[in-house]
Amino acid sequence: MVSDDGFARVGALAEIPEGEVRAFDLPVGRVAIAHVEHRLFAFADACTHAGCTLSDGIFDDRAATIICPVDETAFDVETGEPVSGPGQDALPIYAVREVGGWVEVSLLPRP
Repeated sequence: MVSDDGFARVGALAEIPEGEVRAFDLPVGRVAIAHVEHRLFAFADACTHAGCTLSDGIFDDRAATIICPVDETAFDVETGEPVSGPGQDALPIYAVREVGGWVEVSLLPRP
C-alpha cells in the first residue's frame, strides 16, 4: 500500500526488534530498516562495494552502523556514508516513519 505522499507500508514495528535490521522488498528494490534506540533508519540493502545483502551483516547499534558481511565496509545508517573498509560510495537512504504501529518507507531516496 502506497500513501498519497509516496510512502509504502512495509510491516509492523514489532517485526523490527530494537537493535535489529530487517529487509523488505519495495518497488524501488530491497530496503533494510534498522531500529536503534526507538529510531528507525532505512537504507538500500545492497553494499555499494561488494553488492551483497547488508541486512545479513553485523549491526552495531552503539555506532549506528551496518557492516557488510563480505568486505567489512561499515556504513553509517543515518547518512549512508561508508565510515571504514574498502567501500567508497554511500548507500541510498530513505525517509522512514512509524504510523500507528506500522512502518512506512518513502519510495524516493533522500537527496
